[in-house]
This record gives sequence, structure tokens and C-alpha cells, in this order.
Amino acid sequence: MALEIRKAERRRARLRVGLSGPSGSGKTYSALLLGRGLTDQWEKVLLIDTENGSGELYSDLGAYNVITLQAPFSPEKYIEAIRAAEDAGMEVIVIDSTSHEWDGKGGCLEINELIAKTKFKGNTWSAWSETTPRHQKFIEAIVSSSCHVVTTARSKTDTIQTEDKKVKKIGLKEIQREGFEYELTVNFTLDRDGHYAVASKDRTGIFIERDPFIISQKTGQELLAWTESGKENPALDPAMRLNRQIVAHLRALGEKADTPEAVAEAVLRLTSLERTPENFAAIAEALATIIQDRKNTPAKKADPTLGEVPPEQEPDLPAKAPAPAKKV
Repeated sequence: MALEIRKAERRRARLRVGLSGPSGSGKTYSALLLGRGLTDQWEKVLLIDTENGSGELYSDLGAYNVITLQAPFSPEKYIEAIRAAEDAGMEVIVIDSTSHEWDGKGGCLEINELIAKTKFKGNTWSAWSETTPRHQKFIEAIVSSSCHVVTTARSKTDTIQTEDKKVKKIGLKEIQREGFEYELTVNFTLDRDGHYAVASKDRTGIFIERDPFIISQKTGQELLAWTESGKENPALDPAMRLNRQIVAHLRALGEKADTPEAVAEAVLRLTSLERTPENFAAIAEALATIIQDRKNTPAKKADPTLGEVPPEQEPDLPAKAPAPAKKV
């Protein structure tokens, strides 16, 4: 097949935005505000929380959704949470934080140590042949997601003495595998003292020359406007819309559609189709037909022989016999 040569053009894409900084720099709060700017309602934002419930401390912002992950923080557990968010029809996924997938309890570093001890006679270098593909699947789940994804990562901290002799904590290298930020559209580093953000990477060109600023909902709106100004991506947008349509149809039919497994089971039971991207259009059409058929089917009247008789079908009762005349 001949290779196609065409003019380059920027197409719409889901955003991958990273926030890194030391503890206390405002990563979670900033990520939620940024995420809200990427969608028109809080109900379409889902936070994957690995920080012992700290993500729910900001519930006063709006009715966003939460999935709480507990150790072990394996790549597969993150991938499962991402898929669950997609299947629930979310538009923005906030992963707070990705550092646990790499350096947390049961994360990639611990996984690699265990594999090295049990399968490679302590050779950690050889063990990466098994650990790296698992980590790469986590990256691919972020990059290929049908949702906008906002990630946070902890930074290693150090202390310095400022010119006025005060001690200040600063963020150094983020706790994730080398090169993680290369997969992102934009990456911000946050300052611990003033929560100011600086773009360390920016493919949009919006923030790279901007002075340090505080991330807000407007930041997300700017990024959304940038991506939506691109040409429609036929390979991405229809699949995302169909996926959300399928979940909405299932809920309209009274099905539980809050996990990937539940969605797949309901789809197979109702349509006899496997839930795969190539079947999305057929599944959505089949579910829409089921909904319409149920609307057009008149409600059955109650059967008098099976239970309570409807008022209009109550049999005539015999007239009450007259009381006998009293004898005098």
C-alpha cells in the first residue's frame, strides 16, 4: 500500500496535563480546578485518589466523583480505575497521584525487587524485562484514554537558605519514571510557598512564556479552547460519544453500569454483542431499539384471576337481602 503524504494539521485530542510539586504545593486542589475547566459540570470529573482520602477534602468545590485506591499500587489497579471512569461516562480523570504507581507500596519499584528475588536471582536489571511492560501499559492507558487526564506527581524535596536567611523547601525531581512528562501535553511544576505554577513543558504554547501564576478553572478553559480549535478527529470523537451513549442507554434501562465488567455483562445479555470498539455503533443502536420498544409496549392490565381486580372490572355484587319483617 502506497504511503500517503498530506499537509500537517492539528486535530482535536484529549489533553494530558501533569502537575508536580512537593508536599503542600496544592497539587490536588489545582488539579481539580483545572479539571473542572475542562468540562461543563463537576459530575463529569472523577478523582482517582491514592492519598488516603485527601482528595475528598475539597468536596465543597462541587459534586465530583472519587475512586479510592489502596495499596498495593500496581499499574493494573490504576488501569482498572481509568477504565471504570471511562465506562461511567466521565469527561475528566484526575489521577492523584501517579507517584504511588512508581514508588509506592506495591508499585513498580517494589514489584521489580520482588521479581528480581524470585525469578532472576536478585538481578534487578533483568527483572525490568517484566516490570517495564506493565508500567508501559499504565502510560498507554493514560495516553489512549477517551477522557482528558490530569495527573499529579510528588517531587522530592530539599531545603535551602534564602538570601534573607530563611529556610525554604523546594521541589526537585518528580517521583515517577524518567521521561513520564514526555507523554503529557502540558506539565506544570508548583511552588510550595505561593502555589505558583510554571510550565516545564508546553506543547500548546499558551503557558511557556507566562510568568508564574496560580492555576484556576480558567486554566482548564484555556486548554479546552486550544484543543477544540483543532480539526475534528474522526478516529477519536465518535468512539468516545458512542461509549458514553452506551452507558447512558444502559442506565435508562435500569442496568447497573458503574464498572467495566457490569457494562460488558449487560451489553452481552441485552444485545448478544461483545463490548468492543468495532461493535460500539451496533450496540448503541440495539440498546436504543430496546428502549423504544419498551416505551411502545402498553402496560398490561391486571388479571382478576391472579390478584387484585381493577376497579372497572369489579363484578356486580348481589343486592343486600331485605331484613325480615318483625312479628307482632
